[in-house]
Amino acid sequence: MSRDHRIPQALLAFVACGVAFTAPATSLAEAAAPRPRASTPARPATPPDKTILSKYCVGCHNDKRRVGGLALDTKDLAHVGADAEVWEKVLRKLRMGSMPPPGLPRPDNQTTETFVEALEGQLDREAALHPNPGRTQALHRLNRAEYRNAVRDLLGLDVDTTALLPPDDADAQGLDNNASLLSVSPALLERYMSVARRLSRLALGLPPSSPVTDTFKVSEFAAQEGQGEDLPFGSRGGTTVRYNFPADGEYVIKVRLRRQLYDYIVGLAEPEQLDVRIDGERVKTFTIGGENHGLTAAASFAGDIFGDPDWEQWSHHADEGLEVRLPVKAGPKLVGVSFVGRFTKPEEATIRARRTSSDLARDETRPQAVDSVAISGPYAAAARGGSADTPSVRKVLACRPATAADEEPCARRILASLARQAYRRPVSDKEVQTLVEFYRTGRREGDFVAGIQVALARILAAPNFLFRVERDPSRVAAGAAYRVSDIELASRLSFFLWSSIPDRTLVNLAVQGTLHQPAVLDQQVRRMIADPRSKALVENFVGQWLLLRNLRDAAPDQEMFSDFDETLRDALQQETRLFVDDQLRRNQSVVDLLSARYTFLNERLARHYQIPNVFGSRFRRVALDNDSPRGGLLGQGSLLMVTSYPNRTSPVLRGKWVLESLLGTPPPQPPANVPGLKDSGENGRPASVRARLEAHRKNPVCAACHTSMDPLGFALENFDATGKWRTVDAGTPVDASGVLPNGTAFQGPNGLRTALLARREQFVGAMTEKLLAYALGRQ
Repeated sequence: MSRDHRIPQALLAFVACGVAFTAPATSLAEAAAPRPRASTPARPATPPDKTILSKYCVGCHNDKRRVGGLALDTKDLAHVGADAEVWEKVLRKLRMGSMPPPGLPRPDNQTTETFVEALEGQLDREAALHPNPGRTQALHRLNRAEYRNAVRDLLGLDVDTTALLPPDDADAQGLDNNASLLSVSPALLERYMSVARRLSRLALGLPPSSPVTDTFKVSEFAAQEGQGEDLPFGSRGGTTVRYNFPADGEYVIKVRLRRQLYDYIVGLAEPEQLDVRIDGERVKTFTIGGENHGLTAAASFAGDIFGDPDWEQWSHHADEGLEVRLPVKAGPKLVGVSFVGRFTKPEEATIRARRTSSDLARDETRPQAVDSVAISGPYAAAARGGSADTPSVRKVLACRPATAADEEPCARRILASLARQAYRRPVSDKEVQTLVEFYRTGRREGDFVAGIQVALARILAAPNFLFRVERDPSRVAAGAAYRVSDIELASRLSFFLWSSIPDRTLVNLAVQGTLHQPAVLDQQVRRMIADPRSKALVENFVGQWLLLRNLRDAAPDQEMFSDFDETLRDALQQETRLFVDDQLRRNQSVVDLLSARYTFLNERLARHYQIPNVFGSRFRRVALDNDSPRGGLLGQGSLLMVTSYPNRTSPVLRGKWVLESLLGTPPPQPPANVPGLKDSGENGRPASVRARLEAHRKNPVCAACHTSMDPLGFALENFDATGKWRTVDAGTPVDASGVLPNGTAFQGPNGLRTALLARREQFVGAMTEKLLAYALGRQ
């Protein structure tokens, strides 16, 4: 089997059912390729040496002691298939070198490798003789991300439905698309019905029953000192909001400015010009600040020495008039709010001093900034829907009835087409007739569009839309393996690569019964990866596999990490997304995720990484020096930040992340009542995190797990809690050395990278297992 397969070819195998999968290999495709159904082993088996277990393992792992709940003396090495799950766990521990534990006798590396290869081969041979592809749950509810994407592709309507639906539970691997956890309660079903009614009205340009207000808060970490994304050249600060105006009508856009701790609006000492834009066109300009009306200002903004009462009133409420009411056409639009940029700005040292000041929250001298934007409406909305020229109206209303006699045939055509795409399969006449009955109900109470809206709401709340349904073929024996149908394969492909419903091309190929053919399947996977919708694979799978989603919740201590702001957070996240997306689209080996000598940077992130000659806000691919610590995933600040605490690094969290996400060997859960890490060293003196952890490991209860985790995290200690390079921690030079339980020593992130690349089979296996779980929606 070739070892030159790349990521796209590997994706083909993950959606296949009815076959077993190979053990980990050097390339992702080889790891995932379907195993042939051999009737006999391809070559003579070399059974694992039983004496290894009896000499080094069963002293603890026997039926009497059962250390770790494991007894190996009762297991049969000649028939490992009977306890395959147990032996897989043994393999992981041996590959990592975490067993036997430190301090106990252990075989030399060559002996361990020979035993591992023999045991692995035995497991593979038994799996080939007795394929067990496992089973996917028959009913698989769409999670929030899939529901949003499905609505987007079905209706041409991109609405953040995650704010309308409760969060989904995640499984032990951190994935939120596990079918067994995606249940439906009566309360959740009512929520889906409510969302369906709202989305169906929005798709057809029908106004809500009364004006609504949506408020968009700007993060407190947004510095607003430079030009924002999608805002005009020469602007400063502010924010942009991609908003779906539900219907033609009048709307109010209201801006609230940022305040300090005691509710004074910041930056009023200097006049500022604030512009409001819709799709780049300026609709209103305000001038605010610089006019204290001759009143006495407060001598202190700490809330204890007040100014003139009228001045106090003005400094707390000066932004109440920052609103504009105007007519807006229905549809998605970009609302931008920004200040006109100044030709001068404070010295960088001054800005940094302000941010590190302990009274930052009381500081009123910072420039004005936007706190939130509220959009209300529609007022005086058009009563008739379907007339708006929006992407969703054009997509839904495939025909327009000219006469009353044309209405129901047109409705039938619209609903049959929508149901086929929504249900991911051909629909029966009975199913279409059910939708027509809903149309008739709505038509009796309104016009043609009102009838379509009621039927569309029925589609969006239908079990056939909310659930992916896979049924066993009627002629297959219970428990037998079988190949999934082309219709089911189309859904598996689309939800795997796009986190959304299959398009017409996939459904048509499935209906023709040709999708499963290798050449057709290969062509479709390549087409789907080239489609922009495949970014969902990076957003959802990588976001959960590498914990990248957690970055939005990270809140570094502003006193300790004064350079951190929302612009840096966005840049860190974008770096990882672009890096993995590039690996996927260029068909690179999965091992390059660790070893690549390049990354994606803009000026803000390059300055954080201390990499010169990168200018501007645009991201570009940047080659790294061979000795740079930034190569591959280990050097990316996003992943270093989500494995840290707000005020310090955590070798434990980072080591645990390496074990779980990169090596597939998660440590056991800590025992109850384990003491936390002390905040200082002996006698209350400052101490590095490493020194405090070494004291923590003196507790034998703690040492058992920390021995395998901490060395991996120590190698990354040169990166602070925001991923910035450092050489000193608490006044002590950083010691980034580590030693694995099997004696392998390494130094710093480059040394750790080398150690992981020596275990590339284990890395590919861990990634393969997580990707397969994501693709199938089960463990």
